[in-house]
Amino acid sequence: MKLNELKPVAGAKHRSRRVGRGESSGLGKTSGRGHKGQKSRSGASIRPGFEGGQMPIMRRLPKKGFSNAQFKTNYAIVNLRDLEVKFNDGDTVNEESLRACGLVKGANDGVKILGDGELSKKLSVDVAKVSGSAKEKIEAAGGSIA
Repeated sequence: MKLNELKPVAGAKHRSRRVGRGESSGLGKTSGRGHKGQKSRSGASIRPGFEGGQMPIMRRLPKKGFSNAQFKTNYAIVNLRDLEVKFNDGDTVNEESLRACGLVKGANDGVKILGDGELSKKLSVDVAKVSGSAKEKIEAAGGSIA
């Protein structure tokens, strides 16, 4: 098989619909748009949720409840197995060093270290939060948490 022999699967390609080419084509006169109305006009587009001037359902329904999501504290998650790979014995682990090695990206309120994986290096950890299992493993390896 060569590149010039490649063809789409049978039935995958369709001819484009040629509208406005006489009544006997089945798409003549109004060209499949029906008679009059907003959608029959050229350039007409109706935004999502528009109900023809009727009060839209999102405005008719009562607003109820409260969400605390906007006040949530968002932590970047880093596992111990990542620290094992990226850091050397005796290094200091903080948000700046984690960003420098590519483990933390984007806007966050802080960094949390989780205990997934094993740690054999002595690291000095200075981040916002550390899980209980991560704390045990860091201290068992001879490291410290600030």
